[in-house]
Amino acid sequence: MTDNHEEPSSGEIPGSITKKDIVMKVSNSTNLTQIDVKKIVQRTLDVIVESLEEGHTVELRNFGVFKVKIRRGRIGRNPRTGQEVAVPEKRVVVFKPGLILKHKVK
Repeated sequence: MTDNHEEPSSGEIPGSITKKDIVMKVSNSTNLTQIDVKKIVQRTLDVIVESLEEGHTVELRNFGVFKVKIRRGRIGRNPRTGQEVAVPEKRVVVFKPGLILKHKVK
């Protein structure tokens, strides 16, 4: 099996990891098939999204907290014309990493 991700040179951040990569790693370290792991991972992500849609905070101990914040409306500017444009308020998802994640990534 070949790895499609490039190795980082010193000081660079490695490439991204996909849901498929996560499924393969979990499947390889457990006695579960990739199909079963894929269903579990997808359902986990679905529950997180559904909870955020409903306005709930999702706290994963030792990992972090996902929450929905409301970004206030504001007056923006069209960069081409310079004309002022009203930017409406919107809901955005924010993530705050937990202490363990912060320390491991440091």
